Amino acid sequence: MSILEGKKVIAIGDRDGIPGPAISECAKSAGADVVFSSTECFV
Repeated sequence: MSILEGKKVIAIGDRDGIPGPAISECAKSAGADVVFSSTECFV
């Protein structure tokens, strides 16, 4: 059983770091339900 199994996740990535879709794919593979994914630029 995964720590994220059955949990809802909001994945917000960074343009210069790890993008949101990469975070959401990792969360999905851990059993989470990704409800929102975005990549933002934090300046």
